[in-house]
Amino acid sequence: MVNQLTLGNGVLPAESIAQLMEAGVITGGDRARLQPASLDLTLGARAWRVRASFLPSRARTVKARIDDGLAMQAIDLSDGAVFERGCVYLVELNERLALPPTVEGAANPKSSTGRIDVFVRLVTDYGAAFDEIPAGYNGPLYAEISPRTFSILARQGSSLNQLRLKVGDCLLDDRALAALHKETPLVDGAADIMDGLGLSVALTAEDGMIGWRARRHSALIDIDKVGALDPNDFFEPITQPSSGFIILDPDEFYILASKEALAIPPDYAAEMTPISPGLGEFRVHYAGFFDPGFGWSADGTNGSRGVLEVRSHDAPFVLEDGQLVARLVYERMAERPQNLYGAAVKSNYQGQGLKLSKHFRSA
Repeated sequence: MVNQLTLGNGVLPAESIAQLMEAGVITGGDRARLQPASLDLTLGARAWRVRASFLPSRARTVKARIDDGLAMQAIDLSDGAVFERGCVYLVELNERLALPPTVEGAANPKSSTGRIDVFVRLVTDYGAAFDEIPAGYNGPLYAEISPRTFSILARQGSSLNQLRLKVGDCLLDDRALAALHKETPLVDGAADIMDGLGLSVALTAEDGMIGWRARRHSALIDIDKVGALDPNDFFEPITQPSSGFIILDPDEFYILASKEALAIPPDYAAEMTPISPGLGEFRVHYAGFFDPGFGWSADGTNGSRGVLEVRSHDAPFVLEDGQLVARLVYERMAERPQNLYGAAVKSNYQGQGLKLSKHFRSA
């Protein structure tokens, strides 16, 4: 049945992913977890607390690496378990892949996962890189989970990361990206296009509120409970600085927003790429996937801010209003999804400005 599937070049939409599930290419997946251009992956019952983050390398399976002595404790997630901040865990996912030789995959944390500073990366057997699934991969999937600021409660069936599949080279180069912006504006202003679409940080706001800084030693966050928490118990607000800049403290976690309002047209998907060391000593945005339709509307009233999950590295770092902090790369869809982000699909962050994860009540 797999050979009978016709998959176009590009990022596969939900409808094609559903076909792959029906064909047995993806097993253990839940169709209710389909997004316009991705599938939410879910935690299985088996997990391990491990001594350190690891890659199995091209010579080993993940199980062989665990059996080498990296596992400290086996954990049953059937009734839920606490993932403590500062620790590293490995969880076997419910989903398994048997990809055709033309289909490759990538994974990223979900937006809600990144916004609570939980570091999640996909691991595969014989994997030499995180979050990358080579074409033709046949085997299980695992999630490495490392809460950085808040301890979390998760259980079998919880979802922390998502899978995107694609066929062929679908990345837009700068020339194609500039042409797309001219046809359908990707930001509400001039586009900074060089190796992708540049995003800058907003440190000014009409209401004076420009961000959040995480509090230490906060309570537990239940991954599956929406709108249950008071944001002030977990974050302190950051007001607009009179100086025009803020200083990021090492190992502190910040939620900020992009100055640009973004749009992802229906025939494209986007991903925020890892920051270049040349842009500064900080990391932005753990969650990288932007679905078709994010910030887009047919009448041209585009605009959803990119929420920036920011963490400084080893030294304090000055961040100025309008400073370049990240880049988005755009890819062609193999087909336009039937349901776009923010339309028929339940979307927590469409039209967002500065917004915390879905776990918090509106501030």
